[in-house]
Amino acid sequence: MAKTKTRPSMPLSGIIQKIEKLLARERITPADVGGLSEQEKTLLENKLSEILQGSKDTERDRFLEKIEPVMQEDTKNDLWERNHMLISNAIARHLQQHAVMPTKNQIARETGISRQTVAGHIKEYKEHPEFAAEIEQFKFMSHSVLGMVFKRASEGDIRAAKLYFEMVGSIGEQPAGAGNKLNAQNNYIQINNTILSQENLDSLTAEQLRQIENIISSRG
Repeated sequence: MAKTKTRPSMPLSGIIQKIEKLLARERITPADVGGLSEQEKTLLENKLSEILQGSKDTERDRFLEKIEPVMQEDTKNDLWERNHMLISNAIARHLQQHAVMPTKNQIARETGISRQTVAGHIKEYKEHPEFAAEIEQFKFMSHSVLGMVFKRASEGDIRAAKLYFEMVGSIGEQPAGAGNKLNAQNNYIQINNTILSQENLDSLTAEQLRQIENIISSRG
């Protein structure tokens, strides 16, 4: 039985030289990496991560442009999330310290991201799929927050009650029908140290009034 010939493995020094030659190109394409062995691909990925971690500003932008054709979509999304977090944190810190919005140059210096990338991210972030996914995460948690606010409202916290109505979109709506009023002595009700006048009550819907009645009755 004839023996199957196997291609001899390349020495590590030869692989490293091959990777460095690949990185010296102006742009790396899928065709450039298509013929790499698994070992070579692993070394290339490690080298790319090393370069990205050590670069910043326009140098980082140029390198990302070089490897963009061979970047996986997940990697691109990870980079976008990283930029978004760094920019958001830099803006928040600057506002806390100086009470004014930072310039794009200040954000760039703080984050190590180029001014061009900062400007592009701020301009286009709403159109990015990862931003839409982030918003959906917040929406997913809204019911938990609403439940906590309602708990405080049911314990007699009038500010929480007002916030609850705002969260469910009820504040400012006209009453559903005439005659749905909460009977209160002297045309007002008082919860803790907060007074709701008849004018306040007139602006509430029947459902809102029932919720206030529940809050009051639960404290009785």
